[in-house]
Amino acid sequence: MMSERQRKFREEYKADISPLYNGLLHIGVMYAVGIAAVWYCLSQIQGARWEWLLVIPVFLAGNLVEWAMHRFVMHRRIDVYALRAIYERHTRQHHQYFTDNEATIDSTREFRIVFFPWRVLATLGVAGLSLGYLASVIFNPNAGYILFLTMVAQYLIYETFHYCCHVHDNWFVRNMPFINTIRRHHTAHHNQGIMMKYNMNLTFPIADWLMRTSDLDRGLIGHLFNGYSEKHVKKELRPIIKRFRHDDSRVTLDGPELTREEEQVINRGLVI
Repeated sequence: MMSERQRKFREEYKADISPLYNGLLHIGVMYAVGIAAVWYCLSQIQGARWEWLLVIPVFLAGNLVEWAMHRFVMHRRIDVYALRAIYERHTRQHHQYFTDNEATIDSTREFRIVFFPWRVLATLGVAGLSLGYLASVIFNPNAGYILFLTMVAQYLIYETFHYCCHVHDNWFVRNMPFINTIRRHHTAHHNQGIMMKYNMNLTFPIADWLMRTSDLDRGLIGHLFNGYSEKHVKKELRPIIKRFRHDDSRVTLDGPELTREEEQVINRGLVI
């Protein structure tokens, strides 16, 4: 059940959305640009062989960057304009709008709180072009195109998985491998007791497993194919998760107000 605090925040947020905002246009432009970039790169690749192996390190690096941005920027207030704005949008808006009690949307106007603004895709484009150019100089043009298309594809996967985490439950999200895993993983992240330090991956929980910031106690394969199961949730986290699921009196816009004992439990076992 949605709390009164969450309901009020949602009403205020939706009232502030510009009447000019169009959710379908928002994602239409994003996917059109992203897919076009991937298609262009594929059309330029000629005779690539070993260069396709670059997908693996680029994917793994991207997974770690995804985790780090979430852990140290989206959930840590840094007094630098752009970074502070990311924190405000994520911790002080996204995490007030969605909790593990109610993490779904009802209309396309709510795409504004789910999908990144276009400037994120533009920033990724600049970073991808820079790294792609560097790879083309060090190796060859095929390497540059493959690096760039991997980065863009990973971003599109991120947005798609995130959307699947915030739609109403259905057959597809319950049964599709990886998506059902990340849906549970991300919904658990929205528990207001553990949201600042646990379940930071939004595509595949590889870095969360590596850095021990997952709420699950199991191996990498188990993490990737966990699905909706709650069987392996860490026992020490269960009381905090339950407490904050039913009581948001100690929740602020900047996260939970934890007791010293709760902080010790939250921090126990974390690598950083």
